[in-house]
Amino acid sequence: MRSVTYSMSVSLDGYIVGPDGGFDWTTPEEDVFRFATDEVRELGVHLMGRRLYETMLYWENADQNPSLDFSTREFAAVWKPLPKVVFSSTLTAVEGNARLASGSLVEEIERWRAEPGEGNIAIGGATLAAEAAALDLIDEYRARVYPVLVGGGIPFFPRRERQVALELLDTRTFHAKVAYYRYRVAR
Repeated sequence: MRSVTYSMSVSLDGYIVGPDGGFDWTTPEEDVFRFATDEVRELGVHLMGRRLYETMLYWENADQNPSLDFSTREFAAVWKPLPKVVFSSTLTAVEGNARLASGSLVEEIERWRAEPGEGNIAIGGATLAAEAAALDLIDEYRARVYPVLVGGGIPFFPRRERQVALELLDTRTFHAKVAYYRYRVAR
């Protein structure tokens, strides 16, 4: 069965964006960028909220820019064909290989788990991930932790009143002192 993963860059104090909504501190070095590209290669679908979808629209045409380096064009080439499902109450249309969610988060995950094929189901965006976590739908948390304290913003981990036991699966440190942690939810 396909795993549901939540993978994002996060500040050391636990935020995916700072108080001003910015995330310029997540600009990855080459080795982190290659690693993120490899993570996307493992996906069968990416479920995301509106804000993340709008942020990631850049990648729909980035591969057409000849001035970008190979790694950037490679990420775009991997991202662009990946199926995406967007959860939004305000969007009426989406671009590229994306579609608006036709069911609830539970229904979409069940649909993708039932589909033949390989690749994990990624959850992107803190709001959507918080909903998935509250419904106990996330199988793995993957955090690329940047050495910066941003002091507030949107948290990586949803604020809940229950404890969730995790099992460490992988850890590594990149050249830029970015640390990667991969945990599986202990069930």
